[in-house]
Amino acid sequence: MDFEQNNNLSEPIKPAGQAPKGTSGWKIFWGIILALSVIANIALFLMLIGLFAVFATGQRDVFAEEILRDGPRSAKIAVIAINGVIDDEQSENFYESIRSARKDKRIKGLIVRVNSPGGAVSASDQIHNEILKYREEAKKPVIAFMQGVAASGGYYTSVACEKIMAEPTTITGSVGVIAGYLVLQELLEGKLGIQPFIIKKGEKKDWPSSFRQPTEEELQYLDDKLLTPAYERFVQLVDEGRPALTLDDVKKLADGSIYGAQEALDEKMIDEIGYLDDAIEMVKSLAGIEKAQVVQYEKRFSWADFLGTSSKNFLKIDRAILYELSTPQILYLWSAY
Repeated sequence: MDFEQNNNLSEPIKPAGQAPKGTSGWKIFWGIILALSVIANIALFLMLIGLFAVFATGQRDVFAEEILRDGPRSAKIAVIAINGVIDDEQSENFYESIRSARKDKRIKGLIVRVNSPGGAVSASDQIHNEILKYREEAKKPVIAFMQGVAASGGYYTSVACEKIMAEPTTITGSVGVIAGYLVLQELLEGKLGIQPFIIKKGEKKDWPSSFRQPTEEELQYLDDKLLTPAYERFVQLVDEGRPALTLDDVKKLADGSIYGAQEALDEKMIDEIGYLDDAIEMVKSLAGIEKAQVVQYEKRFSWADFLGTSSKNFLKIDRAILYELSTPQILYLWSAY
């Protein structure tokens, strides 16, 4: 027993707090790993902030090329699409697309691909103007290719082109102007017991008002100031854009009627009926080339657009809706939409 006790006492006594042999090496190793992990996470975080900043502050309207038909890149035909209701955003996208076409010296001609019932008067007119400017400055052929519906503002933009081709099932025409707004008088006064009170200086300042039925004088005022000028401009531009039609021909067609492709061809509102490949061949013929690569401009995704839409529109949606409902919107729009 005494021998065992002596043996135990003879073992060296480890200082308090000293790590077991070999432990300090593992501590150093794991310390290095932890430090590298922290550095890597910080770098990744900074990289994500940088990418977000690029998306958020970079150009909003950057367009990429989608190849529709293969061909030599030295000769290209660009397709610019007008899809859906024509509004300010559509006009801005068209402007950016045609600006891209101006910069590319390899572009030999444009196809404006229209599938739209029309829309805002000013936005339709802006697109029409951009097409005419491109034709005048670039001296290159521009044709309209109609698909589905190319009515009212869709036709308004098309007549700026040198030629118009439509698919066999296309609906076009609807040359005219439409406007409308809501009269809330009965709802507010009769149902809700709300009596609107308007303060104004200038007799016609609130013509028309959504708080009362319009008078004949007010309706005539709107016709003279809004509808007639927009209608006459539509007729004028169709007359200028369609040499085969006389002014009297255009006025007969400008009653808001829609036309199928064959009827539109018979009335000389369009030049040919065909499909995209036929439109491409038409541009090649006008440009005097045999082969070309056909590309369509597509807008790239932008966080700036997403954030702008989600923040601005959400905050202003009530005011925007109230304004649209209570103010006459003068439109080059097929009324079926």
